Amino acid sequence: MKNMKKYLAAAMSAAMVAGLAVVPAQAEETGSVYLLNFKPETDEAWQELAEIYTEQTGVEVTVLTAADGQYDTTLQAEMAKSEAPTIFTIGNTSDAATWDNYTYDLSGSALYEHLTDTSLVIEYNDKVAGIANCYECYGIIYNKTILDVYCGLDGAVIESSDAIDSLETLEAVAADITDRLDELNEALADADTDFELTGAFASAGLDSGSSWRFSGHLAGLPLYYEFLDDGVDLISGEAEIDGTYLDNFKEVWDMYITYSDADAATLASGSFNAEVEFGMGEAVFYQNGDWEFSALTNEENGYLVTAEDLSMMPIYFGVDDENEGLAVGTENYWAVNSQASEEDIAATLDFLEWVITSDEGRDALTNAMGLTTPFDTFTGDYESSNGFAQMVNTYAEAGKTSVAWSFNATPNVDDWRADVVSALTAYSDGSGEWDAVVSAFVDGWANQWALANEE
Repeated sequence: MKNMKKYLAAAMSAAMVAGLAVVPAQAEETGSVYLLNFKPETDEAWQELAEIYTEQTGVEVTVLTAADGQYDTTLQAEMAKSEAPTIFTIGNTSDAATWDNYTYDLSGSALYEHLTDTSLVIEYNDKVAGIANCYECYGIIYNKTILDVYCGLDGAVIESSDAIDSLETLEAVAADITDRLDELNEALADADTDFELTGAFASAGLDSGSSWRFSGHLAGLPLYYEFLDDGVDLISGEAEIDGTYLDNFKEVWDMYITYSDADAATLASGSFNAEVEFGMGEAVFYQNGDWEFSALTNEENGYLVTAEDLSMMPIYFGVDDENEGLAVGTENYWAVNSQASEEDIAATLDFLEWVITSDEGRDALTNAMGLTTPFDTFTGDYESSNGFAQMVNTYAEAGKTSVAWSFNATPNVDDWRADVVSALTAYSDGSGEWDAVVSAFVDGWANQWALANEE
């Protein structure tokens, strides 16, 4: 292993010219790459990139993309096979612990050397187990054009979209839009837009392809503020929580389902597609992240919105709205399978170096996938053009504080989220009470933490 590391270091050094990749020389003919991709929306771009690399190097690259909400299950199944993934995604320290025997130490890799911020790694058991391949933000995506037309209506709650700077104001705007849908649609037609609203908010689907937006991302807000109060690490969290800010969670959730055209009794049915609703101009607001920018602006998808229509605001939570920025972080860390053959590990490290240094790789990550990357090779034409990601700096320059991705602390994440979603579904369809959501959130956290950390 020591000799292999020396060989890898020497080969990587020789392969880099002015910080850019040439056709890698270190991958053995017998080496191959197998990427288990976490993000379904990037599948096409990864497949194309794999083909290009194979054409250039002769190294076989296989890409398998897990279905939405099924990554952990798919990873477990694929890792049990003789031809297991050589690149996989981990999201937090808990994942690093689960896959500790399968994570290669990336501290000497080109990925690590090119990081602009070495805090964007997962360190576990005295090794760099994962390196962020992007950092992302999420909040409430909104249609600026529709809001501008709304602001022109007599008696509009706000005079400009910039005036939405609190949960109270956002609720008032959503309520007024809902009450004046016909009037606003007439104004949109008069303004020569093709948008026709059906509700203020896009559907808050609780099926497996959408529920993570709420059991993960929205749930991150009460966790963040409670961790902040308790003075604990905002990403690692703590064994027990009190649910201090779950009333705020409830207020936001009630807003989402009240001012939407979606039937709250059928949110778990899988019949809704919030991206399409927003993309076709049927909704003004849509909770999601900057990874949606590429899909929403891809002309091939046929959406009515354009980049000029789009912006993002924080998920105002009624706690510190004056100072709140977007939620910024990642749950996408590349890990390399240490159980793969030496040849496959070498081929994999070569491939990842090529991805972040070649024109083809950088173009794919930045432009085709719409990601914002943490590597110093992404300059000039390869700087992010993602309009949502750019809003991170806009809020930061205005003195706002980014919200940490505290949901990354979730113990036994799939089980905990499933219980929260079940309770949230029952509350939303009227068959359950909010107290059950609180119990799933608070008691479920303590139970899953104990299970995840039992000796």
